[in-house]
Amino acid sequence: MIMPNSPEQIKPRSIAPEHWVDEYGNYLFHFALSRLRNSTEAENAVQETFLAALKARKDFSGKSSERTWLVGILKHKIIDIMRKSYREKPVTDLQDNEETIDQFFDHAGHPKGDVGHWTPKPDELLEKKEFWKVFYKCAGKLPPTAADAFLLREVEKMESKEICGILNITLSNLWVLLHRARLQLRECLEINWFKK
Repeated sequence: MIMPNSPEQIKPRSIAPEHWVDEYGNYLFHFALSRLRNSTEAENAVQETFLAALKARKDFSGKSSERTWLVGILKHKIIDIMRKSYREKPVTDLQDNEETIDQFFDHAGHPKGDVGHWTPKPDELLEKKEFWKVFYKCAGKLPPTAADAFLLREVEKMESKEICGILNITLSNLWVLLHRARLQLRECLEINWFKK
């Protein structure tokens, strides 16, 4: 006798590759674009995702939705693109915007000014689409390596060692990039979100 909800009784969900582009194309493209900041690379990542999913469709277990499964594949494609990009170019972002970082500190290294009064509660902000539009616009102003480091660390929750391997940088370079990214994001969000 088969027990209710036993593995023998649960059937894997079927997938419909012929509907992927219409149902998930825009979502996947915007997801990739928010991380890669290049529409051509985002389009390529989505196309590679669809190809990989088509090849692996027999392995789809149905434990998640099609969209979740496709996003998981897309995340790997985005990381592959980043890894390739950083292998092919030297890291120069560490020297970029030295004057930008200096404007936050006085000659003794103490922070200048005070953090603006952030009245909304952080959990309320997360629910606001407008905030995320401003956030990604601010992230788009960061130097590319700093933006990638920040997104991989804070959004994708990747470990430092893995990020260093993807971006082809040292751990100390990563911490500098993250520090600068946080400061620049803070300034941009204060100007474009909290003081609007």
